[in-house]
Amino acid sequence: MGLNYRIIFHLMGLLLLCNGLFMVLATIVSGIYSDGATLNIALAAIVTMLVGVLSMFYSREHKKEVKRREGYIIVTFGWLVMSVSGMLPYLFSDSIPGVTNAFFETISGYTTTGASVIVNVEALPEGILFWRSLTNWIGGMGIIVLAVAILPLLGIGGMQLFAAEAPGPSGDKLHPRITDTAKRLWYIYLGYTLAETVLLKLAGMTFFDAINHSLATVSTGGFSTKNASMAYWNDQPLIQYIVILFMFLGGSNFVLGYYVFKGKIQKVIMDEEFKYYALFVALFAILTALVVYFKVEVPASDFHPMVSGEGESAFRHSLFQVVSVVTTTGFITADFTAWTPFLTILFVCLMFMGASSGSTSGGIKVIRHLLIIRNGVLEFKRTLHSSAIIPVRYNNKTVEEHIVFNIIGFFVLYMLMFIIGSLVFGALGLDFMSAVGGAASSLGNVGPALGTLNPMSNYNSLPDLGKWWSGFLMLLGRLELFTVLILFTPYFWKRT
Repeated sequence: MGLNYRIIFHLMGLLLLCNGLFMVLATIVSGIYSDGATLNIALAAIVTMLVGVLSMFYSREHKKEVKRREGYIIVTFGWLVMSVSGMLPYLFSDSIPGVTNAFFETISGYTTTGASVIVNVEALPEGILFWRSLTNWIGGMGIIVLAVAILPLLGIGGMQLFAAEAPGPSGDKLHPRITDTAKRLWYIYLGYTLAETVLLKLAGMTFFDAINHSLATVSTGGFSTKNASMAYWNDQPLIQYIVILFMFLGGSNFVLGYYVFKGKIQKVIMDEEFKYYALFVALFAILTALVVYFKVEVPASDFHPMVSGEGESAFRHSLFQVVSVVTTTGFITADFTAWTPFLTILFVCLMFMGASSGSTSGGIKVIRHLLIIRNGVLEFKRTLHSSAIIPVRYNNKTVEEHIVFNIIGFFVLYMLMFIIGSLVFGALGLDFMSAVGGAASSLGNVGPALGTLNPMSNYNSLPDLGKWWSGFLMLLGRLELFTVLILFTPYFWKRT
């Protein structure tokens, strides 16, 4: 049976229509601030929606069924279509000249990586800044999940799309109907965003900065309206603690957030992944703070605010950087690559950790690390008792063998792509630290990296081919490898 191309084109059109509507929001913000980019953003919105409507009209006679193969194509090409259309406001307003830079910034936004090629963010028009933050927010829970929530209007079931897009191996569902699940996830997502906006405004941010940073925090995206990122507010600890809280929530399983709102706190307390996620963040933050407190001696500045002996400052900035990297948000308040070689290596390791499954974060995810370690430990028992059946358990339930194999396969592929990614960056002329850091950060959707891509710099120094390669790694990591790589296999395209 061949692919249902018409449904693919129809949903591509739907995604473009949704993207154009979001651009309308950016147009309104631009008009409110009279930043000079209003007509350009409006034109981008019109072009995007027009192409979307034409695509939907062309494919209106389609079979209303999305199978697994169509689902993978829709997800992967949907992100690419979103990124191509999403760069139009940058190009039309000349805010980011050149297709390469505009595409890099856009796909970094939608994949919630937060890596940027913009040298002076504060010089951008308000409407463009808002659009930039909005790409983080759209990508955070996945534009595909958004589409799933409204697919019933078209009479189309969306389980295949959700399976391809939902981050992490967790199979938790809030409701038997997948569209209801998507809606509930978006209600939680929107609630977090509004709550953080209010708290940041009360803590002293302007409303514009508050809404932009909320969009980028809950999505674990990391785009800021300031050149110094969150270091701009180093003299306002309350603002940074609020951002830490919502980065942590963004890195938590959103299903658990739903349970909290329903009063089912026990489900959160008993969840193994959440317990280890919180434990790892606490332990790494304390370890980092101790090293910073006793070993780091740097001049006070916007980017290096702590001096040895300042307890609260050392703890706050250590906690901020740990949470930011673990959740792959990418906000910074200090340069962690200047905090001794030991901490530099530690933060590189944290880039591979990831936060919780079912969250907006990138990386490998805590649950995968847990199951790989448990399976490895059980291999000792299996070696001694070869005839015994000893399953891996998680949350007091047996994990099916095929899931364990899937996770091991994911880990091997992830590390292989990291090695290949580093080699490609090295071949493009990057030094060792920059190549390794750039590959780890891009694949993990982290943002700041090492070497010339350190937290104090950005990705503008990458050659054009390096920017395209970084963008590919971002997409690969955001869609968790299989969704993208399966398209490169010959048997995927064979007629069945």
